[in-house]
This record gives sequence, structure tokens and C-alpha cells, in this order.
Amino acid sequence: MSQTETSQFHQPQTNSTPTDVEQSSQATEAQERHLLLVEDDKGRRVFNLEAQVYSIGRDPSCDIRLFSMFVSRQHATLRRMALDNGSYRYQIADGNLQGQPSTNKILINGRKISTYELKDGDQVVFGAGVSGKYYRLKPEDQKSGPLDPFDITLIDPSMLDD
Repeated sequence: MSQTETSQFHQPQTNSTPTDVEQSSQATEAQERHLLLVEDDKGRRVFNLEAQVYSIGRDPSCDIRLFSMFVSRQHATLRRMALDNGSYRYQIADGNLQGQPSTNKILINGRKISTYELKDGDQVVFGAGVSGKYYRLKPEDQKSGPLDPFDITLIDPSMLDD
């Protein structure tokens, strides 16, 4: 596996300030957060999902750009779907908005699927070495308040392999 890096959140059509991955999982908002963790030839990046629709693929015009020759220019589409309780989740569909499928399809949790309503923890494979993981963080899953600067983990040197 290549050396990975964590980038800032991708938030199309918003004026919010990007934050890092650790802060996103400890958001103070009282609403759900939807994240897509992508790993490709450029490393690891996290996208904070807020928009109605996202295009995913190799093309520079895609909202979520994948860096690999093993994915299509417009590989998949994410759509936000409203739920009865007022919240929402995202549905992923193979191909572009016009319905043209990708060359290599998508795998959701190891199965080839053309359309799928994502659930927390679902694994999406776009191509060789290119994957994504969807997270739906509910308010009760999110810590509130600032990080404790004195919260540290001590490591006993005798526990380390020589």
C-alpha cells in the first residue's frame, strides 16, 4: 500500500472552512454527518457529504475525483435521499447522471451492484486499488466539546516488538 495522506474536506458549493479528519468525527453539530473516505493513487482523502448530488470519477470536473487509470472518467454518482424521519442518506449508482455505466462497475461490500442505498460502514470498490468507505455519524456518535489536550495514551516499551 502506498504512503497515504489525509487531505482537507471537499465541500462543494459551501463557504465553510475545511477541517481535518479528526475534528470531523468529533463535530459539535446536532445533526448527522455523512463522510466518504476515499483511497486511491493520491492517498487517503475524506469528503464531507452535504450536497444533493456528487459525481465520482477520474475526470477533473467530478466533484469527488479519483486518481487511478482503473476507474472511469465518470464512474459513479451519489444522490442524497430524504428519509421519513427528516434525516437523509446517500444512494450510490454506477455510472454518470445520464445512466451510462462505468467500464468496471462498482462493488459494494464485495458484491457488484448498480444502485445501492449506503449504510454506515459500507465499503465501495471503484477499481484496482481504489476504494471508498461511507460513514453516517449520528449525533449520539459524535463527541461534543473541545479535545482534551491531556488525554494521552502511554505505551509500555516492553509491549513493542524488537
